[in-house]
Amino acid sequence: MRLRLFRAPRMAEAMAQVRAELGEEAVILETRRVAGGVEVTAALEDPPDPAEEPWLIPPAPPATDAAPSQPAPSLARHNLPPALAAALAAGPLEPALAAALGFAPLPDAAARPLLLAGPPGAGKTLSCAKLAARAVLAGGAPLIVTTDGARAGAAEQMAAFTRVLGLTLAVAPQPKALGRALARRAAGQAVLIDTAGCDPFDPAQAADLLALARTAEAAVVLVLPAGLDPAEAAETARAFRALGARHLLPTRLDAARRLGGVLAAAAAGLALTEAGVGPDPAGDLAPVDPAWLAARLRRAPEAGFDAAGPPGHEGRVA
Repeated sequence: MRLRLFRAPRMAEAMAQVRAELGEEAVILETRRVAGGVEVTAALEDPPDPAEEPWLIPPAPPATDAAPSQPAPSLARHNLPPALAAALAAGPLEPALAAALGFAPLPDAAARPLLLAGPPGAGKTLSCAKLAARAVLAGGAPLIVTTDGARAGAAEQMAAFTRVLGLTLAVAPQPKALGRALARRAAGQAVLIDTAGCDPFDPAQAADLLALARTAEAAVVLVLPAGLDPAEAAETARAFRALGARHLLPTRLDAARRLGGVLAAAAAGLALTEAGVGPDPAGDLAPVDPAWLAARLRRAPEAGFDAAGPPGHEGRVA
């Protein structure tokens, strides 16, 4: 990540410098008044290194024929971004998905704390509870931390889940409190961190999330609901990627009829991991791979949703 400090007499001039040097995808982390004008701290994520992130495979180049490629009829209703639609129309759907998007398992929360981030109402708390329940059913006892000290009832909601699971909840809305909570972590203990809803385009909120992630040295997972406008989902994913997110956990796939937003977010440089496919805290997470996603994309809108996905996934739903 590249961090730059810009100074100018007026905010408009400082923002013009940011856009000129870092581009439209820069994330504003802090603005403040100083003698003689304003200071703006901005960040831009460095281009991904395929050697470090082998799951990031560049999309197929757009068709060069006179007539542009069209998405397969079964995909047209998903409102895919045009470049991604052309890439997926270039061949059989499953290998085209594997070539155009990244897929990876969730990072190991025992090796590195797992921090769930995303916009308000995305399903972070429920996803955290599902991951905690999975760990308990496997014989583990993860450390659960909530940093959400702003939303009414947020800590109480997570506390209700942890009580049922027999786990202790740490409430740490500030980086120092988070550091103290993590200092009590047992050797080899998995850590799951639920965070407050974040608008990544708000400098103060972006800076707060970045401070928490750096304190925890966490792997950041973007939790994003299905059904978003594809352009909005892609912009949001790029902003969270600039704040350290590398993995994507989409939610509400049991209710979404169009997945253009999910695919657009993944195409912004995030690896698809698992998907929330229901409200049950004891499960309803489905591993996402090209076969599962292809089956979900082909499903007729009037058909019911089977969380297990294509054959061979039935036993993989946590």
